[in-house]
Amino acid sequence: MSEAVKTTINGHILEITLDRPKANAIDAKTSRELGDVFASFKNDDNLRVAIITAAGDRIFSGGWDLKAAATDGENEDMDYGVGGFAGLTEVFDLNKPVIAAVNGTAVGGGFEIALACDIIVAADHAKFLLPETSVGVMADAGGVQRLPRQVPYHIAMDMLLTGRPMKAEEAAHYGLVNYVVPMEDLMTVAREIAQVIADGAPLSVQAIKEVVRGIEDMSLEEAFKAVRNKQFPIYEKMLHSEDHIEGPRAFAEKRKPVWKGR
Repeated sequence: MSEAVKTTINGHILEITLDRPKANAIDAKTSRELGDVFASFKNDDNLRVAIITAAGDRIFSGGWDLKAAATDGENEDMDYGVGGFAGLTEVFDLNKPVIAAVNGTAVGGGFEIALACDIIVAADHAKFLLPETSVGVMADAGGVQRLPRQVPYHIAMDMLLTGRPMKAEEAAHYGLVNYVVPMEDLMTVAREIAQVIADGAPLSVQAIKEVVRGIEDMSLEEAFKAVRNKQFPIYEKMLHSEDHIEGPRAFAEKRKPVWKGR
């Protein structure tokens, strides 16, 4: 990829690092590059989980590149690539987990990237804020869509309307962040979580994301019926896979399972 979007692969784990000094802000070009990375991740059977982080220890991402908007005329109607802004905020069929390792302040679209992830690990000095009203826009890449679903309504509206920052500890209090760790431990913890996921049966992991997403707006009874009525292809594939046989066999034989993803 480019200097702005760096990737490394460790076994079944993809690491994505945003590196655009000074604020790791995202213009349309960078967004399209991220979209290509996440599309490749989605389609690569060898990759099971991704971590997205950023360079430095001050800013995870300043979000939308306002300088590009002011000087280059970038706007909300431009092509930001597959997956919407930052390549992830509008991916609704990604069945592989993504972990956000938030190394600093997550502003606007940077916060929206984290909101689109499945697990958030934050450095203890990290902050989250949506200051869009101060620059005449709205947090429409996940702020208004996701935040009120993930924290209490009044907390979400406070952040959306005032732009006030939420520290990592407060975010953890509301369940918005999974882990708050010292900066020096950030990637270690994120990688440990990613490895646990990567060590799990790939189809099981993917089925969890598929089903949780699919039953989100259902009643409890409807959710059970949807699973029993075979509405989820990956779940059904898992039930009839070699891995479905391998798991119990490895347990009985007291050995580590060898997953094939089929």
